[in-house]
Amino acid sequence: MKKISIKSIISIIASKITIFLTKTILKGGTTFPGRVALKIDKNILSKVSKGYKVVLVTGTNGKTTTTSMIYNIVKESGHTVITNNTGANLFSGIVTTFIDNYSFFNKVTSSYAIIEVDEANIKYITKFIEPKIITVTNLFRDQLDRYGEVYTTLNKILDGVNLVPNTTLVLNGDESLLGDLKLPNPTVFYGFNAKINENKTIDVNADAKFCKFCKSPYNYNHITYNHLGDFYCTGCGFKRESLKYAVEEILELTPESSTVKFNNLEINISQSGVYNIYNGLCAYAITKELKISDDIIKKSLEKQSSSFGRQEMLNIEGKDVKIILVKNPAGYNQALDTLCLNKEEFATAFLLNDNYADGRDVSWIWDVDFEKLHSLNIKEIFVSGIRCYDMAVRLKIAGLDPNKFILEENFEALTEKIKNGNSQKVYILATYTAMINFRKYLHSKGYIKKLW
Repeated sequence: MKKISIKSIISIIASKITIFLTKTILKGGTTFPGRVALKIDKNILSKVSKGYKVVLVTGTNGKTTTTSMIYNIVKESGHTVITNNTGANLFSGIVTTFIDNYSFFNKVTSSYAIIEVDEANIKYITKFIEPKIITVTNLFRDQLDRYGEVYTTLNKILDGVNLVPNTTLVLNGDESLLGDLKLPNPTVFYGFNAKINENKTIDVNADAKFCKFCKSPYNYNHITYNHLGDFYCTGCGFKRESLKYAVEEILELTPESSTVKFNNLEINISQSGVYNIYNGLCAYAITKELKISDDIIKKSLEKQSSSFGRQEMLNIEGKDVKIILVKNPAGYNQALDTLCLNKEEFATAFLLNDNYADGRDVSWIWDVDFEKLHSLNIKEIFVSGIRCYDMAVRLKIAGLDPNKFILEENFEALTEKIKNGNSQKVYILATYTAMINFRKYLHSKGYIKKLW
């Protein structure tokens, strides 16, 4: 048995018993076992994480998908690897992950831990762990009642990064907030050299339009979406950092996938949308830093499956249903861009909640460009969730035909309407707790096999 204090042993055993009970009785629950462990030993994370090469994934959008991509590539390469695949990314949830994989008798060597971390929780993790790599995907307005504006989110992340000056940072170079951070850490950047379109004008509702040093407006050689792109400031000369890993060519974009070139590697990203190209590029950058070969990365990314509401594909009584998590204007607009790639008819369901995990303030839906749905062949428009009437008003103001609206606050009634609808393909765009609760209902009816 490894040398460990009695207090730590009790902490681990108590947490493992709680994990067993929550999995068997509650069919989930990934934060409470960690809270039990921390109540007994507040330093337990430093003990149960020993021996792991840790990669921390944070940022506003894309954490769960990017973490899954990195995990699958590392696993494909033959390494032992763990992850918090349920998305329990707060401090206690991460403690649960390490304890769940802890053994009193086997020493961890040459193993990886690919861990998704909430932006505000980085500092709690880096107090006990020195990661090999920290990556930041992007910074958008999200849960304003919790995070405030994007500069507040950045500062929360930097509070954690400052504790580990030797950790390599892999950052989105197209994110202006992440440039020139003046940190001692070894840093590499990834981003787009290829243009998505010819647009160089930033949207009025974009999140970081002004130079973080001199407050002049940014200009762009190209924009990917929101404020991401090849930016430069005409006021002070601040500009995008040099990219080590880049999208050099976009070969095809479809509603199901994207074919691109990462550096010189042609690859098919098996999930659609520009934001998933970013997720794949981030995973590529990190696993290249881990010295994993191109052929393994390509093989893994091309068979990456969607799960847990991130473009998750379901069959509901013969209907092809895709669940897409949407939680802020930037991500929502990207989801709508994916819908816009469709040429044939389809139905949509808009699920809006205002629970704590969603953000109580739903005024952000007015910054989403629902107007772009005008030209699409949408046969039925389902609206549900706690704030379904707010969503219906927004869609009506956007010019969608209210005669096509089907409002159902109850998920059971919503599912019945979808099953009996006229469209074969249905996109469900849901905020976080709406997605969670809808999936729970679908799981209870057997439409989803794996809840967590």
